[in-house]
Amino acid sequence: MTELTHNDLLDDEVSVGELELEDRASLRRVAGLSTELADVTEVEYRQLRLERVVLVGVWTEGTAEQSEASLAELARLAETAGSEILEGLVQRRDRPDPATYIGSGKVRELFDVVVSTGADTVICDGELSPGQLRQLEAKLKVKVIDRTALILDIFAQHARSREGKAQVELAQLQYLIPRLRGWGESLSRQAGGRAGGANGGVGLRGPGETKLETDRRRINKRVSKLRREIAAMDTIRETKRGRRIANEVPSVAIVGYTNAGKSSLLNAITGAGVLVEDALFATLDPTTRRSETPDGRTYTLTDTVGFVRHLPHQLVDAFRSTLDEAADADLLLHVVDGSDPAPEEQVNAVREVLADITQRRSDPLPPELIVINKADAADELALARLRHLLPGAVVVSARTGEGVTELIEAIADRLPRPELVVEAVVPYTRGELVARVHADGEVLDEEHMPEGTRLRARVRPDLASALERFAVNGSPA
Repeated sequence: MTELTHNDLLDDEVSVGELELEDRASLRRVAGLSTELADVTEVEYRQLRLERVVLVGVWTEGTAEQSEASLAELARLAETAGSEILEGLVQRRDRPDPATYIGSGKVRELFDVVVSTGADTVICDGELSPGQLRQLEAKLKVKVIDRTALILDIFAQHARSREGKAQVELAQLQYLIPRLRGWGESLSRQAGGRAGGANGGVGLRGPGETKLETDRRRINKRVSKLRREIAAMDTIRETKRGRRIANEVPSVAIVGYTNAGKSSLLNAITGAGVLVEDALFATLDPTTRRSETPDGRTYTLTDTVGFVRHLPHQLVDAFRSTLDEAADADLLLHVVDGSDPAPEEQVNAVREVLADITQRRSDPLPPELIVINKADAADELALARLRHLLPGAVVVSARTGEGVTELIEAIADRLPRPELVVEAVVPYTRGELVARVHADGEVLDEEHMPEGTRLRARVRPDLASALERFAVNGSPA
C-alpha cells in the first residue's frame, strides 16, 4: 500500500467553505429530471422536478424601471430556490386587488399564460393574504406562492446549524398559521359533539374540534417549543458575547444586502475560508473571526445574514438574536454591491431593517462604515456617483484584493481605543504584563532598560490597575 506523505495530505486539504459549496451544489435540483412513477412520494417528487414558474408583479408606485428591477430580483430568488422561470408579468394598478391581487380580468389572462407555457407554479411579487391565495389557486388551478413564502423556502434550503434551522422553522410556522386550509375530502372538517349526529350520524362524530383546529393547535405547540429552544441558544450566544465584552475586545459586524459580497470580504480581511457563493442568502449562520489592526489591536469580525427588500417580518423576528449581534457591535461594516443597477435602494432596504431593530431596543445603532464592494465589476461612472452619494465610503474588491488594505486601516481608525495612557517600568520577571499590554492595549513607546521594560501605552482600566505599582511620573493619566 502506498504511504501518504505530509505534503500529499496538505495538497488534499480543502477549506470548510469549499466543502459546504460542493455539498450544496450536489443538492441542486436539475432541470429535465422527472418521474411518472405512481408510488413516488410528494417529497421525492418536489426534489426530482424543477418547478416551472410564471412571475407576477403589481406596479403601484415608483418608476417602471424600479418595478422591473423588483421582478428581476424575484426571478433571482426563484432561481435560487431551484425554479425555471418561464414568463414574467407586471400589472399597473393603484393598489393590489383585495380579492385576487391582480383583478379578475388579469387572472383570466394569467390563466392563459399558465396553460400556454405549461407552468406549474405562480409566484407573486408581494405578500398575499390567505383569501387572495385561495382565490388565485382556485382560478389558476396551479400552486400559488408569494414573495414571503419564497424567501422562507430559500432560508429553509440554506440553513445549516441547529439554531438556523430552528429560526427558519419558527418563521415558516408563523407564516403558515393564518393560511391553514383544508384540501379536498382528506382534510375535510370533522363534526363535533351533538352536531355530528345531525351531519352524519354514527362514525362521523369528531372530538369536538375541526381538522384545521387540530393542526393549528399542534403548530402553536411546536412554535412554543421552538421559541424555548431558540431562547436557550440565545443564552449560549449571550454568554460568548458577554465573554468578549468582559475582555473588552472590540467587535465589527458586516451587514448588507444579500449577495453584496459580505462573506468574501470577511475572507479577504481574515482569511476565514467561509462559504462564498454567487447566490442569494448563501450565509444564514453568523460567522465570527478574530483579526488585528495594523497597530496590533485585536477585534472580532462577524458575518451576518443578508437583507433584502420587503424582508418578511417573520424572519426579522425569528433571526432577532442574529440581528442583535450587529446591533451590539462597536462598528457596522455596511457592504454595498457597486455593480448593482440600483445600489441606493439596497442601502435603504438594509437601513430599514436596522431601524426596525433599533425600535425594539433602547440602545442606538453603532457607527456605520460604508464599503462599496465589487469595484472590479462596477462601472467607473457608477462608482463616482456612489462616492458622491455615500461620502466617506471605502471602495474595495474582495475578489481581487483592491482597497482591502485601506479598508483595514479605516476599521482601525473607527474602533474604540483604550482610554487610559500609562507609563510604567515593568521588571523582566513580569513579562506576562508586557505581553498583555501588546495584546490588549496600544503601545505608544517602548524601551528596554537595565531595570525592566519601559512602556508608554494606552490601556483599559483593568490593565492600568495591574500596571499601577510599576507606574512612573504619576501615571496612569
